Amino acid sequence: MRSDDRGEHWSEPADLGTKKTQWYAQPCNVWHGKGNVYLVMERRIYEDNKSGWTIGNLAPILMRAREQDDLTLPSSWTYASELAFADLIPGYRQNDLALDFFGVPFFSQRFPQANPVSPGRPMHPMGWLESNVVQITDPNHLWFDPKQRTFHLFMRAHTGGTGFAAIAQVVENDDGTMTTGLVHAPSGKTQLFLPFPGGQMRFHVLYDEQTRLYWLLGTQATDSMTRPDALPKDRHQLPNNERQRLVLHFSKNMVDWCFAGLVAIGPGNRGARHYASMDFDGDDLVILSRSGDERAQSAHNGNLITFHRVRNFRALVY
Repeated sequence: MRSDDRGEHWSEPADLGTKKTQWYAQPCNVWHGKGNVYLVMERRIYEDNKSGWTIGNLAPILMRAREQDDLTLPSSWTYASELAFADLIPGYRQNDLALDFFGVPFFSQRFPQANPVSPGRPMHPMGWLESNVVQITDPNHLWFDPKQRTFHLFMRAHTGGTGFAAIAQVVENDDGTMTTGLVHAPSGKTQLFLPFPGGQMRFHVLYDEQTRLYWLLGTQATDSMTRPDALPKDRHQLPNNERQRLVLHFSKNMVDWCFAGLVAIGPGNRGARHYASMDFDGDDLVILSRSGDERAQSAHNGNLITFHRVRNFRALVY
Protein backbone atom coordinates (compact mmCIF):
# COMPACT_ATOMS: atom_id res chain seq x y z
CA MET A 1 0.00 0.00 0.00
CA ARG A 2 1.04 3.60 -0.50
CA SER A 3 0.36 6.79 1.45
CA ASP A 4 1.01 10.28 0.11
CA ASP A 5 0.01 12.13 3.29
CA ARG A 6 2.26 10.63 5.98
CA GLY A 7 -0.02 7.73 6.78
CA GLU A 8 -3.36 9.51 7.09
CA HIS A 9 -4.81 7.69 4.09
CA TRP A 10 -3.70 4.60 2.19
CA SER A 11 -4.18 3.15 -1.24
CA GLU A 12 -5.83 -0.19 -1.83
CA PRO A 13 -3.44 -3.16 -1.36
CA ALA A 14 -1.41 -3.89 -4.47
CA ASP A 15 -0.59 -7.52 -5.29
CA LEU A 16 3.06 -7.95 -6.25
CA GLY A 17 2.22 -11.13 -8.14
CA THR A 18 2.55 -13.43 -5.16
CA LYS A 19 -1.04 -14.39 -4.29
CA LYS A 20 -0.53 -18.04 -5.20
CA THR A 21 2.24 -18.58 -2.68
CA GLN A 22 2.51 -18.23 1.09
CA TRP A 23 4.63 -15.31 2.25
CA TYR A 24 5.66 -14.38 5.77
CA ALA A 25 7.34 -11.28 7.16
CA GLN A 26 7.78 -9.12 10.22
CA PRO A 27 8.56 -5.38 10.12
CA CYS A 28 12.31 -5.88 10.04
CA ASN A 29 14.78 -3.41 8.59
CA VAL A 30 15.05 -1.87 5.12
CA TRP A 31 18.41 -1.20 3.43
CA HIS A 32 19.14 1.57 0.93
CA GLY A 33 22.10 1.51 -1.46
CA LYS A 34 23.04 2.46 -5.02
CA GLY A 35 19.66 4.11 -5.53
CA ASN A 36 17.84 0.91 -4.57
CA VAL A 37 15.69 -0.19 -1.67
CA TYR A 38 16.22 -3.72 -0.31
CA LEU A 39 14.15 -5.77 2.12
CA VAL A 40 13.57 -9.43 2.92
CA MET A 41 10.42 -11.49 3.10
CA GLU A 42 10.18 -15.24 3.59
CA ARG A 43 8.29 -17.57 1.28
CA ARG A 44 7.06 -21.01 2.31
CA ILE A 45 8.29 -23.24 -0.49
CA TYR A 46 7.28 -26.65 0.97
CA GLU A 47 4.01 -27.83 2.49
CA ASP A 48 5.01 -30.75 4.72
CA ASN A 49 2.54 -29.72 7.43
CA LYS A 50 0.20 -26.79 6.85
CA SER A 51 -1.03 -26.81 10.46
CA GLY A 52 2.37 -26.76 12.16
CA TRP A 53 4.99 -24.05 12.67
CA THR A 54 7.31 -25.48 10.02
CA ILE A 55 9.64 -22.52 9.57
CA GLY A 56 12.28 -24.84 8.14
CA ASN A 57 10.23 -24.60 4.96
CA LEU A 58 10.76 -20.85 4.71
CA ALA A 59 13.16 -19.29 2.23
CA PRO A 60 14.35 -15.73 2.95
CA ILE A 61 14.09 -13.79 -0.30
CA LEU A 62 15.86 -10.47 -0.77
CA MET A 63 13.74 -8.02 -2.76
CA ARG A 64 15.18 -5.06 -4.69
CA ALA A 65 13.56 -2.06 -6.35
CA ARG A 66 14.72 1.33 -7.55
CA GLU A 67 13.90 4.06 -5.05
CA GLN A 68 12.24 6.25 -7.69
CA ASP A 69 10.03 3.46 -9.06
CA ASP A 70 6.45 2.72 -8.03
CA LEU A 71 6.89 0.07 -5.34
CA THR A 72 3.27 -1.06 -5.72
CA LEU A 73 3.99 -2.48 -9.19
CA PRO A 74 5.21 -6.09 -9.52
CA SER A 75 7.49 -5.01 -12.37
CA SER A 76 9.45 -2.75 -10.01
CA TRP A 77 10.80 -5.67 -7.97
CA THR A 78 13.56 -8.22 -8.48
CA TYR A 79 13.60 -11.29 -6.24
CA ALA A 80 16.65 -13.28 -5.17
CA SER A 81 16.85 -17.05 -5.55
CA GLU A 82 15.30 -19.31 -2.91
CA LEU A 83 17.10 -21.25 -0.21
CA ALA A 84 15.08 -23.14 2.42
CA PHE A 85 16.48 -24.03 5.85
CA ALA A 86 15.17 -27.61 5.54
CA ASP A 87 17.48 -28.21 2.57
CA LEU A 88 20.66 -27.13 4.32
CA ILE A 89 21.30 -29.69 7.07
CA PRO A 90 21.63 -33.38 6.15
CA GLY A 91 19.13 -35.48 8.10
CA TYR A 92 16.80 -32.57 8.85
CA ARG A 93 13.60 -34.25 7.64
CA GLN A 94 14.66 -37.59 9.14
CA ASN A 95 15.25 -35.92 12.54
CA ASP A 96 18.83 -37.20 12.52
CA LEU A 97 20.61 -33.90 12.01
CA ALA A 98 24.28 -33.91 11.08
CA LEU A 99 25.13 -31.37 13.79
CA ASP A 100 27.16 -31.80 16.93
CA PHE A 101 29.47 -30.07 19.44
CA PHE A 102 27.47 -26.86 19.97
CA GLY A 103 24.07 -28.07 21.19
CA VAL A 104 21.86 -27.37 18.18
CA PRO A 105 19.04 -28.23 18.30
CA PHE A 106 18.77 -27.82 22.06
CA PHE A 107 15.64 -29.98 22.34
CA SER A 108 14.91 -32.84 19.94
CA GLN A 109 12.70 -32.10 16.94
CA ARG A 110 10.12 -34.37 15.32
CA PHE A 111 9.76 -32.93 11.83
CA PRO A 112 7.20 -32.12 10.55
CA GLN A 113 5.32 -32.18 13.85
CA ALA A 114 6.07 -30.50 17.16
CA ASN A 115 7.87 -32.40 19.92
CA PRO A 116 5.93 -32.06 23.23
CA VAL A 117 8.95 -31.49 25.47
CA SER A 118 6.61 -30.75 28.39
CA PRO A 119 2.82 -30.23 28.52
CA GLY A 120 2.03 -27.03 26.64
CA ARG A 121 5.69 -26.52 25.74
CA PRO A 122 6.39 -27.85 22.22
CA MET A 123 9.68 -27.87 20.36
CA HIS A 124 8.87 -27.08 16.73
CA PRO A 125 11.29 -28.13 13.98
CA MET A 126 14.26 -25.81 13.56
CA GLY A 127 14.24 -22.96 11.11
CA TRP A 128 15.03 -19.35 10.30
CA LEU A 129 12.74 -16.35 9.93
CA GLU A 130 12.29 -12.59 10.40
CA SER A 131 15.24 -11.46 8.32
CA ASN A 132 17.27 -8.26 8.50
CA VAL A 133 19.50 -7.23 5.59
CA VAL A 134 22.78 -5.30 5.87
CA GLN A 135 25.90 -4.61 3.89
CA ILE A 136 29.38 -4.62 5.36
CA THR A 137 30.85 -1.14 4.91
CA ASP A 138 34.28 -1.54 6.53
CA PRO A 139 37.01 -2.35 3.92
CA ASN A 140 38.99 -4.19 6.63
CA HIS A 141 36.12 -6.56 7.41
CA LEU A 142 36.61 -10.18 6.35
CA TRP A 143 33.19 -10.13 4.64
CA PHE A 144 33.66 -6.81 2.85
CA ASP A 145 32.84 -6.85 -0.86
CA PRO A 146 34.69 -4.05 -2.70
CA LYS A 147 32.09 -4.22 -5.49
CA GLN A 148 29.31 -3.73 -2.89
CA ARG A 149 27.27 -6.52 -4.45
CA THR A 150 27.04 -8.72 -1.35
CA PHE A 151 24.25 -8.48 1.21
CA HIS A 152 24.13 -10.37 4.49
CA LEU A 153 20.88 -11.67 5.93
CA PHE A 154 20.70 -11.98 9.71
CA MET A 155 17.73 -14.02 10.88
CA ARG A 156 16.10 -15.28 14.02
CA ALA A 157 17.32 -18.85 14.53
CA HIS A 158 14.78 -21.18 16.09
CA THR A 159 16.93 -23.89 17.68
CA GLY A 160 15.22 -24.40 21.04
CA GLY A 161 18.11 -22.57 22.71
CA THR A 162 19.46 -19.04 22.89
CA GLY A 163 22.42 -17.03 21.66
CA PHE A 164 22.46 -17.94 17.96
CA ALA A 165 21.18 -16.18 14.87
CA ALA A 166 21.07 -17.66 11.39
CA ILE A 167 23.01 -16.05 8.57
CA ALA A 168 23.01 -16.18 4.78
CA GLN A 169 24.21 -13.94 1.98
CA VAL A 170 22.91 -12.68 -1.34
CA VAL A 171 25.16 -11.66 -4.25
CA GLU A 172 24.06 -9.43 -7.13
CA ASN A 173 25.15 -10.87 -10.45
CA ASP A 174 26.28 -9.03 -13.59
CA ASP A 175 22.88 -9.58 -15.22
CA GLY A 176 21.00 -8.08 -12.27
CA THR A 177 19.80 -11.36 -10.80
CA MET A 178 20.52 -12.15 -7.16
CA THR A 179 21.76 -15.48 -5.79
CA THR A 180 21.20 -16.61 -2.22
CA GLY A 181 23.83 -18.78 -0.52
CA LEU A 182 25.54 -19.48 2.76
CA VAL A 183 28.44 -17.66 4.39
CA HIS A 184 31.82 -19.36 4.84
CA ALA A 185 34.47 -18.71 7.45
CA PRO A 186 38.09 -18.18 6.31
CA SER A 187 38.64 -21.85 7.12
CA GLY A 188 36.11 -22.78 4.48
CA LYS A 189 33.61 -24.03 7.04
CA THR A 190 29.97 -23.12 6.48
CA GLN A 191 28.62 -20.52 8.90
CA LEU A 192 24.86 -21.10 9.11
CA PHE A 193 24.71 -20.13 12.79
CA LEU A 194 26.38 -17.12 14.38
CA PRO A 195 26.69 -16.26 18.09
CA PHE A 196 24.27 -13.37 18.51
CA PRO A 197 22.65 -11.74 21.57
CA GLY A 198 18.91 -12.39 21.39
CA GLY A 199 19.19 -14.31 18.14
CA GLN A 200 16.49 -16.72 19.36
CA MET A 201 13.82 -14.01 19.00
CA ARG A 202 12.86 -11.45 16.36
CA PHE A 203 15.33 -8.53 16.36
CA HIS A 204 15.84 -5.26 14.47
CA VAL A 205 19.09 -3.87 13.03
CA LEU A 206 19.91 -0.29 11.96
CA TYR A 207 23.15 1.08 10.58
CA ASP A 208 24.14 4.56 11.78
CA GLU A 209 26.32 6.44 9.31
CA GLN A 210 27.41 8.94 11.96
CA THR A 211 28.96 6.37 14.30
CA ARG A 212 29.56 3.73 11.61
CA LEU A 213 27.97 1.26 13.97
CA TYR A 214 25.19 -1.29 13.67
CA TRP A 215 22.52 -1.01 16.36
CA LEU A 216 20.62 -4.10 17.50
CA LEU A 217 17.28 -4.07 19.29
CA GLY A 218 16.34 -7.48 20.64
CA THR A 219 15.21 -9.72 23.45
CA GLN A 220 17.33 -10.71 26.43
CA ALA A 221 16.98 -14.21 27.89
CA THR A 222 17.67 -14.73 31.59
CA ASP A 223 16.57 -18.28 32.45
CA SER A 224 16.78 -20.46 29.35
CA MET A 225 18.37 -23.28 31.39
CA THR A 226 15.33 -23.77 33.62
CA ARG A 227 13.71 -27.19 33.17
CA PRO A 228 10.55 -26.78 31.06
CA ASP A 229 8.42 -28.54 33.69
CA ALA A 230 9.72 -26.12 36.35
CA LEU A 231 8.65 -22.94 34.56
CA PRO A 232 5.72 -20.89 35.93
CA LYS A 233 2.39 -21.72 34.30
CA ASP A 234 2.14 -18.27 32.71
CA ARG A 235 5.53 -18.55 30.97
CA HIS A 236 5.15 -18.94 27.22
CA GLN A 237 6.30 -22.27 25.80
CA LEU A 238 9.97 -23.30 26.12
CA PRO A 239 12.55 -21.61 28.42
CA ASN A 240 14.22 -19.82 25.47
CA ASN A 241 10.92 -18.06 24.67
CA GLU A 242 11.23 -15.38 27.35
CA ARG A 243 9.98 -12.04 25.99
CA GLN A 244 10.02 -9.51 28.85
CA ARG A 245 13.28 -7.62 28.38
CA LEU A 246 13.95 -5.37 25.40
CA VAL A 247 17.65 -4.49 25.13
CA LEU A 248 20.00 -2.49 22.89
CA HIS A 249 23.47 -3.42 21.60
CA PHE A 250 25.92 -1.88 19.15
CA SER A 251 28.63 -3.38 16.94
CA LYS A 252 31.16 -2.28 14.34
CA ASN A 253 31.06 -5.58 12.47
CA MET A 254 27.72 -7.41 13.11
CA VAL A 255 29.61 -10.12 14.99
CA ASP A 256 31.02 -8.59 18.20
CA TRP A 257 28.33 -6.81 20.22
CA CYS A 258 28.55 -4.33 23.09
CA PHE A 259 25.64 -4.03 25.51
CA ALA A 260 24.20 -0.51 25.41
CA GLY A 261 21.30 -0.77 27.86
CA LEU A 262 17.88 -2.02 28.87
CA VAL A 263 15.17 -0.27 26.84
CA ALA A 264 12.13 -1.68 28.62
CA ILE A 265 10.94 -4.54 30.79
CA GLY A 266 7.40 -5.80 31.01
CA PRO A 267 5.42 -6.63 34.16
CA GLY A 268 5.30 -10.35 34.86
CA ASN A 269 5.56 -13.26 32.44
CA ARG A 270 2.68 -12.04 30.26
CA GLY A 271 4.05 -8.50 30.05
CA ALA A 272 6.16 -8.81 26.91
CA ARG A 273 8.32 -6.08 25.41
CA HIS A 274 9.40 -7.73 22.19
CA TYR A 275 9.10 -7.81 18.38
CA ALA A 276 10.05 -4.15 18.33
CA SER A 277 10.95 -1.86 15.43
CA MET A 278 13.14 1.23 15.66
CA ASP A 279 14.21 4.24 13.63
CA PHE A 280 16.37 7.34 14.01
CA ASP A 281 14.84 10.61 15.15
CA GLY A 282 17.75 13.05 15.20
CA ASP A 283 19.90 12.06 18.18
CA ASP A 284 17.28 9.65 19.50
CA LEU A 285 16.08 6.15 18.72
CA VAL A 286 12.30 5.79 18.56
CA ILE A 287 10.86 2.34 19.16
CA LEU A 288 7.50 0.61 18.82
CA SER A 289 7.12 -2.65 20.73
CA ARG A 290 4.56 -5.43 20.55
CA SER A 291 3.79 -5.50 24.24
CA GLY A 292 1.46 -6.71 26.96
CA ASP A 293 0.47 -6.31 30.58
CA GLU A 294 -0.90 -8.76 33.16
CA ARG A 295 -4.16 -9.02 31.17
CA ALA A 296 -2.45 -10.27 28.00
CA GLN A 297 -3.40 -13.76 26.82
CA SER A 298 0.29 -14.69 26.77
CA ALA A 299 3.70 -13.12 26.23
CA HIS A 300 3.26 -13.98 22.57
CA ASN A 301 -0.29 -12.64 22.19
CA GLY A 302 0.05 -9.19 23.67
CA ASN A 303 -2.64 -6.56 24.17
CA LEU A 304 -0.60 -3.35 23.81
CA ILE A 305 1.69 -1.42 21.51
CA THR A 306 4.18 0.64 23.55
CA PHE A 307 6.34 3.55 22.41
CA HIS A 308 9.87 4.07 23.71
CA ARG A 309 12.53 6.70 23.11
CA VAL A 310 16.26 6.28 23.73
CA ARG A 311 17.52 9.84 23.99
CA ASN A 312 20.99 10.76 22.72
CA PHE A 313 21.66 7.11 21.95
CA ARG A 314 25.11 7.75 20.48
CA ALA A 315 26.32 8.75 23.95
CA LEU A 316 25.95 5.10 24.93
CA VAL A 317 28.98 4.14 22.82
CA TYR A 318 32.05 3.19 24.82
